[in-house]
Amino acid sequence: MSQKFNAARLEQLKSDAYENIESYNDPDTPKALAAFTEQIKGILHAAPDMLQSVPEYLPVALYGRVKFPGEAKLKWSQWLKTGNAPAWDDFKTTVAFNNADLALVKTIRAYNESLLIEACAVLFMLSNETAAPPPRSKGAQDDDEDYEEEEDYSDERDEAADDYDGHDDEDEEGYDDQYDEITFKREGR
Repeated sequence: MSQKFNAARLEQLKSDAYENIESYNDPDTPKALAAFTEQIKGILHAAPDMLQSVPEYLPVALYGRVKFPGEAKLKWSQWLKTGNAPAWDDFKTTVAFNNADLALVKTIRAYNESLLIEACAVLFMLSNETAAPPPRSKGAQDDDEDYEEEEDYSDERDEAADDYDGHDDEDEEGYDDQYDEITFKREGR
C-alpha cells in the first residue's frame, strides 16, 4: 500500500519554508541564505530528530540544491495531484541531489524516509510555483501602503475595462454569467 501525502501539511510546510527562505533572501546580505542553509544542514545531519519540531528546515536546507529532471516533473505533478507519495524506488529516480548534500540525505533517509520524500515534494512545489507567493498571515502587512495602492490601481483598471465600450457585459445578448463567480487559488484570502 502506498503512502499518502497530507495536502494541508505540504501547504503549511511550503508556506513555512518560503517564509524562512525569504527572511534570509536579502539583497543587502546576499550570502545570508547560503550561510543559514549550511548551518541548518549541519544541525540536521547531527540531530535529524529536530525535524519533529521544525520539519520545514529540511526543505530550507535543500532549497535550490535539488533538481527535478524534465520527465520527473510529470510524475511529481501526478503524485501531488493524486496525493500519492512515491515509493523509494520511484522517488530516487525523480530527484537529483547535490553531491555535497548526500551525507545529509542519507542521514535523513535513515531517520525517516517519508520526511525526505515530503521535503522534496515541498521543494518541487516551491520550484514550480506559478502563482504569487504563499498568502500572508492574518494581520501581516495589512496597513502596507504599497499593497493598498496596488489594490486601488487594480480597481481603477477594472472600472476602466467595464467602461470601455460603454455598457456592461451582462447587457450583451447571449452573455453567459456562469463564470462570473470563479475565483482562483489564493484569490480573496
